[in-house]
Amino acid sequence: GCEDADMLIAVTNTDEINMIACQVAHTLFRTPTKIARVRSTAYLTRKGLFAHEAIPIDVLISPEQVVTDHVRRLIEHPGALQVLEFAGGLVQLVAVKAFYGGPLVGQNLAFLGKHMPNVETRVAAIYRRNRPIIPQGDTVIEADDEVFFLAARRDIRAVMSELRKVERDFRRVVIAGGGNIGERLAEHLEHSHQVKIIEHSLERCTTLSERLDRTVVLHGSATSKRLLEEENIEDCDIFCALTNDDEVNIMSSLLAKRLGAKKVLTLINNAAYVDLVQGGDIDIAISPQQATIGSLLTHVRRGDIVNVHSLRRG
Repeated sequence: GCEDADMLIAVTNTDEINMIACQVAHTLFRTPTKIARVRSTAYLTRKGLFAHEAIPIDVLISPEQVVTDHVRRLIEHPGALQVLEFAGGLVQLVAVKAFYGGPLVGQNLAFLGKHMPNVETRVAAIYRRNRPIIPQGDTVIEADDEVFFLAARRDIRAVMSELRKVERDFRRVVIAGGGNIGERLAEHLEHSHQVKIIEHSLERCTTLSERLDRTVVLHGSATSKRLLEEENIEDCDIFCALTNDDEVNIMSSLLAKRLGAKKVLTLINNAAYVDLVQGGDIDIAISPQQATIGSLLTHVRRGDIVNVHSLRRG
């Protein structure tokens, strides 16, 4: 029973249930560690609400914030398939697809240290034709390999350039979906990027236009060919489909790519769809469940473990 539990993990779809569950566990059973999934910004922005003397929650997990941070890191590193942070962001684990012509393609991993003597980097994993390979010194990097390497944040771009052609920074960003994730991403990017949000709800558009300073808010459907053409989607560096509807995300991404968007990133809640769509016209597919699981496992695992992340899509 709960009286013997060392930890309570409350991850239902209702914030209030999760919060009350933690309160009950603390009051009745003195459960040492309480983890809760809380999505509403109305709660998250009031830190005092979760103080020990109020609603005693030890760890708050916001799936929307985790996904927002995940997308933001991908936008900051054009060409990356996954970007994970360690040591407070000083060190990153980055996944890229090796291209023909990359200086390290066709070379074994032992060559990496000789070729880049001033850069501390390690290859943590390689996926070749959807199968994992444990990297050894004599492992040869092949074109189309997904290479996961670890390096200091300042050296990430240098290592990426050895595996593939470096893409220019993303500047023009179009976001489909003005929900919590879309709004948070726009808020973070709008002072350094040209950002547009497409939102189907007129009421939500009004709210977004009041909250965001430099983001262009468009009322309409992200699957409207006419709207995308009117907004010159062919000039878009990255199209991010972040609605709550998988079908809308997939169809709008495919349409944006067909109309000329340079890169498309798609949020997909149904894990069964993720592997089906990534790698074709959809450049990056993100599963919220996989993006969030690391945050949860970090606190579930015990001992000297500081961070836990799942590679690729789990």
